[in-house]
Amino acid sequence: MPEVLINGAEGRLEGRYSPGKGERRPVVLLLHPHPQHGGTMHNKVIYALTQVFIRQGFATLRFNFRGVGRSQGSFGRGEGELTDAASALDWLQSINANASQCWIAGFSFGAWIGMQLLMRRPEIDRFVAVAPPANIFDFAFLAPCPSSGLILQGDKDEVVPEESVKKLVEKLGKQRDIEIDYRIIKGANHFFTGKLDKLEAQTEDYIETAMEPKPAEKETRDKDKEKPAAKAGAREKEKAGAK
Repeated sequence: MPEVLINGAEGRLEGRYSPGKGERRPVVLLLHPHPQHGGTMHNKVIYALTQVFIRQGFATLRFNFRGVGRSQGSFGRGEGELTDAASALDWLQSINANASQCWIAGFSFGAWIGMQLLMRRPEIDRFVAVAPPANIFDFAFLAPCPSSGLILQGDKDEVVPEESVKKLVEKLGKQRDIEIDYRIIKGANHFFTGKLDKLEAQTEDYIETAMEPKPAEKETRDKDKEKPAAKAGAREKEKAGAK
């Protein structure tokens, strides 16, 4: 996976980019956990999510927030990291101008940053939030939440109690025109130790479901496929009549 350097507000941001498949490939930005608690773009949860999106044909970008790894700057108390995420999304979109969809995915602190970015960037179609720290940070800014998405949580999480995430889900679920798919992974702690395969499976299932064409879109595609066959049949009839 190629290393990239992105211009951020506090200097260069170190990232890893995978170009995905297809001309109008969807894109996803992945955000790692808290920089002051060992969070980096190499976090196992973020890496696992990246692999899932790659298998689904997405162009993926994960990067280190300011002050982490080779990224310049210092911890920005959340505000700075949100700016970093916006810069990274700008870079991702600049080389994928024809992307069919734009997603955001984050783990723990990264989920909190991702949901804030979601409020500021209307082009983001869906989100994946893993163990969003609803007991630590205020998610009241999601009023209303602009996009549907997946929330994954372990029932043995010792950092973010499942009950706090459940309350957030219930609040978001009352809003119109969005769907929150809440999935609990049994036996999983905060870092999904020994449960990363379950995390991947649930995420992959959600992506496949979300990317399925809507009935109206499918009907249009089916009709478009029928047109060449119908034209070919008409030509054959014309030839037969001319004989």
